[in-house]
Amino acid sequence: MPTAPIMEPSDLITHKNGRQRKMVGANLLSENMRDVDRGETSSPEPEVEEEAEGLIRGTDSEDRRRHKARPGIRGELGNILLLLFLYVLQGIPLGLAGSIPLILQSKNVSYKDQAFFSFVFWPFSLKLFWAPLVDALYFSRFGRRKSWLVPTQYLLGLFMLYLSLTVNSLLQSETGPCVVTLTAVFFMLAFLAATQDIAVDGWALTMLSRENVGYASTCNSVGQTAGYFLGNVLFLALESADFCNKYLRLEPKDTGIVTLSDFLFFWGIVFLVSTTLVAIFKRENEHGKGKRKVPEETQGVMETYKLLFSIIKMPTVFTFCVLLLTAKIGFSAADAVTGLKLVEAGVPKEQLALLAVPMVPLQILLPVIISKYTAGPRPLDVFYKAFPFRLLIGLEYALLVWWTPSVKQEGGFPVYYFAIVLLSYALHQVALYSMYVACMAFHAKVSDPLIGGTYMTLLNTVTNLGGNWPSTVALWMVDPLTSKECQGAVGQSCGSSEEAGLCVKEGGFCVTTLDGYYVESVVCVVIGLAWWVWLGKKMRRLQEQSPAAWRCRINQ
Repeated sequence: MPTAPIMEPSDLITHKNGRQRKMVGANLLSENMRDVDRGETSSPEPEVEEEAEGLIRGTDSEDRRRHKARPGIRGELGNILLLLFLYVLQGIPLGLAGSIPLILQSKNVSYKDQAFFSFVFWPFSLKLFWAPLVDALYFSRFGRRKSWLVPTQYLLGLFMLYLSLTVNSLLQSETGPCVVTLTAVFFMLAFLAATQDIAVDGWALTMLSRENVGYASTCNSVGQTAGYFLGNVLFLALESADFCNKYLRLEPKDTGIVTLSDFLFFWGIVFLVSTTLVAIFKRENEHGKGKRKVPEETQGVMETYKLLFSIIKMPTVFTFCVLLLTAKIGFSAADAVTGLKLVEAGVPKEQLALLAVPMVPLQILLPVIISKYTAGPRPLDVFYKAFPFRLLIGLEYALLVWWTPSVKQEGGFPVYYFAIVLLSYALHQVALYSMYVACMAFHAKVSDPLIGGTYMTLLNTVTNLGGNWPSTVALWMVDPLTSKECQGAVGQSCGSSEEAGLCVKEGGFCVTTLDGYYVESVVCVVIGLAWWVWLGKKMRRLQEQSPAAWRCRINQ
């Protein structure tokens, strides 16, 4: 089952102009960080390469007139490896941020604290709002992309070094984890990683030749997936004393092979050293044999923002955006809270993380299979048909959480339990990808071709926001909807952490009489069914609009 608030396939791995793909292995808990851009490997998105080609097509007519054999990737293997490495670095802080909610849950923080920390997963979905600045402001002598890449990676390294010195005290203070400070620091890490992504995506289009620019998408998918895996799944496994003692050690110890502090320190040094090497030795638009200077399209910052405003003012686009912002309310409890509830019930967080590994083949195949059904004129029909099945899976998740405590044994959980969890997650992925691929196909179908990159980016941003805010609200509402009573102490209650402390002092203990997660699960399904019956049909009718209804007036 997922590890961190569940991300839509569009939440983690991102492409030029903020276009995102799902990170392979982004799990049940990660639909916020979630979407990749952001994750992703990842679902095929042919238009990514077409956009990249479109950006540089016609910019080097002299090259086109030369009848040379295609050079392949050998001549640019160094550039491809550099891009791959930069995307791996980008995935590290994202994976670490995805692991923190599970660590916090094992320390019994409140769900309001989890909701507050979930804001960490927002920057990748919002980077559209500062991407024009990254494209427009730079030092020409240093390089358009390096002007942002170098300082952001230095800051990422410094923040990691700072965290390596303070994270233990932040997680183990006497009053509990310092969630506000952790959120602030990891929010900055996510913000910087998103900014680095904008710079690397742009640099990829000019670093590689026209013949090889399609490899940029592969570097993005593979690199960020690998980085997320290292920072999330691998870290949680190596940090777990139980996992290391069971599978990796001959003599058991009280701690894992690595600690969070050690992990942060190592990658902080890697960021600083590698960034220094890139700043000194890698030049943009190098001249020489096999190199060519590619002029890049530029657009003023204000012009970009005006264009975005013009698009969103269109009646059809505005209606579609409202539908996208509300469509995922019905899934919010299942996607954002289920994984945390399983950890609360005693399921080891590293075991949940490792369940993402067998999902990789499924996440590769699903988009290929589903795209056959979304290639026609009505892709949202698939979205509409998959919607109720995903709602039902939300109820199945609630039953799974309810069943979990009764399955727990002295040595942990039996194999058949994890098999059922894995099957549940696989079914969830089928429904999730059906909706995601259908939505992306419709975005590509209606986007004005004259401004396709900006148009698609706006729709993807709204899609991601439509998953972020319901997940944050779902986490926030778990505690208020939960009822507890104090048993064993007369006149005491457990309505707050202070009252719960008094109950324990008086010799009592708190018992949950009604778990807010189950209330949320039912309410979300009811809201989701209502959306499907009334607004879902409205979304399907948008497919009947003429192409002119989606064309930006600025181009008419």
